[in-house]
Amino acid sequence: MGKLPKIGLISLHSFLKPGGVRTHVLGLRKEFKKRGYQLKIIVPRSQTEENYGKEVILLGTSFSLPFGGGRSDFSVNFNPLAIENTFKKEKFDILHFHNFGFPSSFQILERSKALNILTFHSDVGRSEFLKEFPIFLYILDKIVQWKIDGIIGVSPIALNVFKKCNLPKTVIPNGVDLKRFNPRTPKIKKFSDEKINILFVGRIEERKGLIYLLRAYQILTKKFPNLRLIIIGEGELKTECQAFIKNRNLKEVYFEGEKIGKELVSYFTSSDIFCAPSIYGESFGIVLLEGMACELPVVAFANRGYKALLKGKRNEKFLARPKNYKDLAKKLEILIKNGNLRKEMGKWGRKEARKYSWSRVTDRVLDFYQVCQKQKEKRQKKSFSVEEIFEKVANKDILDWLR
Repeated sequence: MGKLPKIGLISLHSFLKPGGVRTHVLGLRKEFKKRGYQLKIIVPRSQTEENYGKEVILLGTSFSLPFGGGRSDFSVNFNPLAIENTFKKEKFDILHFHNFGFPSSFQILERSKALNILTFHSDVGRSEFLKEFPIFLYILDKIVQWKIDGIIGVSPIALNVFKKCNLPKTVIPNGVDLKRFNPRTPKIKKFSDEKINILFVGRIEERKGLIYLLRAYQILTKKFPNLRLIIIGEGELKTECQAFIKNRNLKEVYFEGEKIGKELVSYFTSSDIFCAPSIYGESFGIVLLEGMACELPVVAFANRGYKALLKGKRNEKFLARPKNYKDLAKKLEILIKNGNLRKEMGKWGRKEARKYSWSRVTDRVLDFYQVCQKQKEKRQKKSFSVEEIFEKVANKDILDWLR
């Protein structure tokens, strides 16, 4: 058996806060290590005291910015020499980028001599900013063709932005840790009573749609006195949501803050229904998989990413029209009324989640690495310099060049 390649997993996003990309990268790391691969994770820092252990390299600085109804990261390496020193020391054979941003990802890619893979986790199709300034997508396309050797989308939606890109492409979904997320995890005592617990997990921001769940909950509490709503997460709209609850005198609503690891799992197993009211911008939905792995039935808004995961007639009855809180209340009511159906949908969810084990996902990622390496050896990359890319951007004829 030949020497295994050394892998660098690069996150555009800081690891300071929970998130789908962070979960994905850590899931891959765990499975790669099981198989004997050497690897390091590269992430930008948000504050100087961050320390994630020897396997995580802090490279560059991340600034959180509002983007598309949520938060994103603007990352930059103020000391490009640190990138060169990291590469000299680590000698990566494969660099696997998770999302791509300017200028940090570009700075790293410019200095890379490895096989460069990009996993795109985002649905940017509804971004008003990118609709107004499509030039950024054009630039991304040219940079990708310049140095990226293969593109993975966590869903077909995530690959849409690269549909004209002539590179190896594939869809490999997010994974779920089936040992960690399982229905046998002990429940939280204070939530273990006769009430029906509805769970929300996510950032409290516009895109995640908590306010619509609160409106649906207001309707449902008038019919069902035995409901409880548990909210996991933080965000800039938390105060607004708390004011909504107070003004309408809603009872049994619990803000539990951010939770990770086993503590988060216990909230899933303590609940009866998982609700994901994201109104747009979801390319897949790791949190749905985590709920399904814990045998929770799922009710969600029918954004493009959730529809792709929850396919089939069985699930369509639990997908509400985005922003339509009355429809969301109706979908939740079906499960509130029927305990047997909750159990049936929970069993189905656990079975479906097994298709997304990290072992299966990692098999596909490693196979794709091999495909891209073979294609790279055959293919002559387009030869244009960094300077030429930005010279063309500044040129009035850029659209002709990009077509």
